[in-house]
Parts: sequence; C-alpha cells; structure tokens
Amino acid sequence: MQTLSFRSQSLEETQEFLSSAYTPMKIGGRPQETGASISRRQVDSLMIDKLDFDYTMAYDAGALEKVCLITVHRGSMVDLTDGRDDVCGPGETYLIAPPDLPYVGEVRGARYTIAMFDPALLDAVAVAGTGNGGPVRFTGLFPSDADGHRRLGSTIAFLRDNVLADPNVSPLVAETAARHLAAVTLATLPTTAAADEPGLADSRDAHTETLRRAMAYIEDNAHEPISIADIATAAFVTPRAVQYAFHRHAGTTPLAHLRRVRLARAHGDLRDAAPHSTSVSEVAARWGFAHAGRFAAGYRGIYGVSPSTTLDAPY
Repeated sequence: MQTLSFRSQSLEETQEFLSSAYTPMKIGGRPQETGASISRRQVDSLMIDKLDFDYTMAYDAGALEKVCLITVHRGSMVDLTDGRDDVCGPGETYLIAPPDLPYVGEVRGARYTIAMFDPALLDAVAVAGTGNGGPVRFTGLFPSDADGHRRLGSTIAFLRDNVLADPNVSPLVAETAARHLAAVTLATLPTTAAADEPGLADSRDAHTETLRRAMAYIEDNAHEPISIADIATAAFVTPRAVQYAFHRHAGTTPLAHLRRVRLARAHGDLRDAAPHSTSVSEVAARWGFAHAGRFAAGYRGIYGVSPSTTLDAPY
C-alpha cells in the first residue's frame, strides 16, 4: 500500500503537487482565502484519492494516461474542454477525460473522490472486444442514466471505504477490485467495446476442447489475477470464443467459473485450517474476495453453511 497526503493554502504549492501527482497542469484561484487537501491510497495500478477544495480552482491539464473517474460529493466540477460547459454535482460520477487527451475545467468548492487505473485493464476485461479490433476507447464521459451514476459511484465508494481502506490488502484482492472497476466502467460509460454477434470463426472455436483448455488454465492459475483475455490466450482462441464455449457447453461464464474455483479453494483452506490460526476474512482475501458479505453468501449458496461454520467444524 502506498499513501500520500497534501494540504496547503498556496496556489504555487498546489499546482506543483497536482502536476507531480497527476499530470502537468496550470491552475488558478484564490487559495490565500482558503485551502486544498488531498489524500491517496494506491495498490499497484489502482489509486483512490480524496480531494477537497474550498475555493474555485481553474485548471488546464495535460493527458493523464490513466482512466480517471470522479465522484462529486459537494460543490461542482465543470468540464470546459473544447468549449464544453458540462457541470457535475453531488451524486454524479463521470470520466474527467479520455486517458490520452488534455482537459480544461474548474473545481467549484468541491469535495470529491478520484479513482484511477491503467487503461489496459479495459482491454483485459472486455469480453466482446471492440468493433474495429483495436483497444477500447471512450466515446463519452458520462453514464447514460442515473442508475449508471449510482452503480459507478457505489463501486468507487466500496473500493475507497473497504478495499483500499485496509493497509494490508492482498495484491490479488486489489487486482480483482481494479478489474471489477474496469468492468463496471465498461458497463456504464459509452465506449467502442461492442457486444456484436459471434463471427463464424468464434462460433467454430467455441468447442469442448476450448472449454477444457480454459478450465485447466483457471484451475492452475486461480491464485493469480486472471482476465478473460488471459484465459482466451491459454485456450488459443479469442475472448469471444471462450465466452461462447462456456455458455454453450457449461451454461456459465469464464469469470463465474473462476469464482466457483476460488470458492472451492477457500473452502479447502477453511476446512483444513485450525480456527485459532486463521480467520474467514484472511482466507477470503487470499482468494480475491474483498466483500465479506458477498463471500459468505456465495459460499453458503454452494456449501449450505457459513464460512465460519466450516472453519470451526472439527475434522
């Protein structure tokens, strides 16, 4: 876990910090009357920042080279890039800019959360790929409806208040959380990722041998961060083909099967452990489950008892 914090009433200090922590930028405002504070928690490529500006701060910033999502809690954020004048207020979550483009705007007395991750994760979690076979690109900055704002905002809040709030969070949990955020981002923001009908080659490759290779890869690598792209590479087919193979021959999805395998590994660890030597939360984190309630519900759905019951049972 990496952390940093900043607090200042100096415009020059704030500009220097923002330029080093995010991207080179020029800012303006009246910091002599009030202040700015920023805190960050980071594990690998996933960063969650809390920011609070009590004044109106204008910014002219370079490309971030990261997917940067903002949830506004107080005040407002204004996107002025390319002549736009889009205002986002409390409860709204949006993409500040495409990762490879500069952006201009204002922070108007706002308190907000920033979540950032590597754009490559979008390609890693995209099931259907993109319409032109290239990397996923954003075609808009805002969710299409209020439900999208809530879904994206609640995902970021969970990562901030639970996953990255734990200074001892495991790398697998952090990587799984980052991939989940990327998947929710794809589901809520407009992108070039298209859920097209399967092509002839993908349909032809979605056979039982593809399923066998994919399942074997999952079994051997369940302790590692795994994406659909990784599974497809191991099976020598496209991500779309492996998705169809699971649907056609197993009635599930690759990631649902991965979750089932990880639950089985967690079950084995709980069954074999001495109660005084480990805890349910430790075992859940070991297998990439950050949300204790969801882990317990999934576990109970398969094994009929709670994880703690298995841990405490004599064998």
